Amino acid sequence: MAALGSDQASLKADSKEGQAVLEFGEETYQQTLHRRNGTIVTEGDPYLDNPEVADLFAFLLESNEARQAVARGDDLRDLIMRPVDTDAIKAEIQQLEQRKTQIDNELDELDNLENQLPDLEAKRTRLIDEIDELRDELETAEEELEAANTDVETRREEQSELEEKFDELRDTRSELERVRNRIETERESIEALEDERDDVEANLEELQAGGEANLGRLEAEIDTLQAEKDELNEEISQLQRTIQFNEQLLEDPGEFFGGEADNNDGPVTDQLLSDADSETVTCWTCGSSVATDQIESTIEQLQSVYEDRLNERSEINDELEEKRATRNEIEENRSEYQRANRRLESIGDEIERRRDRIADLTDDREAFTKEITELESEIDDLETDDSEDILEQHREVNQREFEIERKESKHDDVEDKIASIEERLDDREGLQDRREKTTEELADLRTRIDQIEDSAVEEFNEHMESLLEILEYSNLERIWIDQTTRDVREGRRKVTKSSFDLKIVRSTEEGAAYEDSINHLSESEREVTGLVFALAGYLVHDVYETVPFMLLDSLEAIDSERIATVVEYFESYAPYLTVALLEEDAQALEEEHETITTI
Repeated sequence: MAALGSDQASLKADSKEGQAVLEFGEETYQQTLHRRNGTIVTEGDPYLDNPEVADLFAFLLESNEARQAVARGDDLRDLIMRPVDTDAIKAEIQQLEQRKTQIDNELDELDNLENQLPDLEAKRTRLIDEIDELRDELETAEEELEAANTDVETRREEQSELEEKFDELRDTRSELERVRNRIETERESIEALEDERDDVEANLEELQAGGEANLGRLEAEIDTLQAEKDELNEEISQLQRTIQFNEQLLEDPGEFFGGEADNNDGPVTDQLLSDADSETVTCWTCGSSVATDQIESTIEQLQSVYEDRLNERSEINDELEEKRATRNEIEENRSEYQRANRRLESIGDEIERRRDRIADLTDDREAFTKEITELESEIDDLETDDSEDILEQHREVNQREFEIERKESKHDDVEDKIASIEERLDDREGLQDRREKTTEELADLRTRIDQIEDSAVEEFNEHMESLLEILEYSNLERIWIDQTTRDVREGRRKVTKSSFDLKIVRSTEEGAAYEDSINHLSESEREVTGLVFALAGYLVHDVYETVPFMLLDSLEAIDSERIATVVEYFESYAPYLTVALLEEDAQALEEEHETITTI
C-alpha cells in the first residue's frame, strides 16, 4: 500500500522512518514515511498520484472505509459516489446546454428563412412576368419609333443633341432610382438594428439583476470551505491511521516492539505478551501499562469523532457544490452581460454608419433630381413640333428601358436572397446532426450518475447473491441494496437525492422469511458484506485499470473454509490479489499460491 501511494500506511511504534519500494516491470516506485510531531508524513514517487479510489476499493484492510461503512450502517451511496467528479459533470452539462441552445437558435433562424422562400419565389415570378411584359412594350415602342423615324438621316444632326440629352436623362434617372433603393435598404437595415437594440437592452436589464456584487464574497466562502474540507481530510486520515494502529496494537502488541528493554531483564515482546495475558498493554506513547478496555474505550471515542468528521465533510461538500453552482451562474451571467454590451455598442456604431450613409445618399438624390429637372428643361427647349412624335417615342423607349433595368435589378436582388437562403438551408442537416449528438451527450451526462449508482447496486446484489449461495450461512436468505430516493435540504433548496438501503432477509426453522438489520449479522456475515461492497466499487469505477492490485487483511472473523471461498471468488476479479492469512486459514486454500511467511 505504501509503495502504491496509500495514505493509510503506518510505521511501527518504535520507528521514526520507513521506506517501501515496488519494482514492477522496468519501473520502480517508492515512498518514504517519516514520523514528525506525532503524525506520519510521506514523500517519494509512488505508483499512484491520487490514492483515494484505491484506499476505498482496493486496499481492504480492517480499517477500510468501505468495510467499516457497511459494518456501521452508514450511507453507502455517498461512499460509492465519492470518486465521481459531479462538479465537472455539471459544468460539462452546462456547456452542452449552451451549445444546444445556440444550435436551436440557428435552426429557428433557418426555419424563418425557409418561411420567406415562398414569398420570395412568388416575387421573383412576378418580376419575371413584369420584365417580360415590359420587354414586349419596349419592342412595340421601338417598332413605332422606327416607323416614325423614316427621315432619320435628314434629321440626325438636329436630333443628335436631343438624343444625347435623352440618353443622359435615362442614365440620370437610373442613378436616381438606384440611390432611392439604397436609401430604402439602409432605412430597413436601421429599423432592424433598432429592433435588435431594443431586444439587447431588454436582455441587459434582466442580466443586471444578477448577483455580480456577490461574486467576491462567494469566492471567499468557497476558498474558506475548501480549506475547511482540506483540514478535515487531513484530520480524517490521521484519525483513521490512529484507529488502525491502536486496533492492531490490541490484536498483536508484539508486532510493534522489538529489542531489549532498558530497565528489565526479559525481552520487551515477552513483557508485552505477559501484559496482554493480564488484560493490559504497554502504551506505545509513554511506555506505561494500560488496561485494554481503556484503549478500546479510546478507540470508540476516536471512532465517534471520525464519524462526526465524515459527516462534517459531507455537509461541506454539499455546501461547496451549491456555492460553486451559484458562482458558475453568476460568471455566466457576467459573460452574457459583457457580450450583450459589446453587441449594443456594435449596433449603435452600425446605426450611426448607416445614418451617415443615408445623409450622403440623400445629397446624391437631391443632386440627381436637380440634374433631371435641368435635363428635362433642356429637352423641352430642343423639342419642335416636327419632332414631337419622334421625341415622344424616344421617351417611351427610354422609359421602358429604365423600368426594365430597375425590374431586373430587383429580380437580381431577389435571386441573390433565394440563393443565400438555399445555401444556408444546406447547413440544416449538419446542424440537426450536431443537435442530435449534443442531445445524446446531454442525456448520457445527465444519466451518468444514475448509471454509476445503478451499476453499483447491480454489482453488489449480483456478487452478494452468488457468494451467499456458495458460503451457505445458516438461515441467511438474502442481502441486497435497495436504491431509494429522499428529499434533503441544500441551503434554501430542497433536492431529491438517491439513497442506498441495505436489506437483509433471514428465515426461521419453519421456513418463514423475515427482515433483519445489519446489527444482527454475525461478524463473519458483516465482514463478507463489507468485502462485497468494496468489490462492487472496485468494478464499477474500473479501479483494476489503474490499480491492478487488491489487498485483503483481517479475515479472521470468517471461518477457514469460507475464507478460501472468498479468496477464490475475489481472485476472478483482481489481476493481482494479496491476502494476509493466519497459517491455519491459509492451509484451507485448495490451490498452491505464492506465499510469503517471513518479512
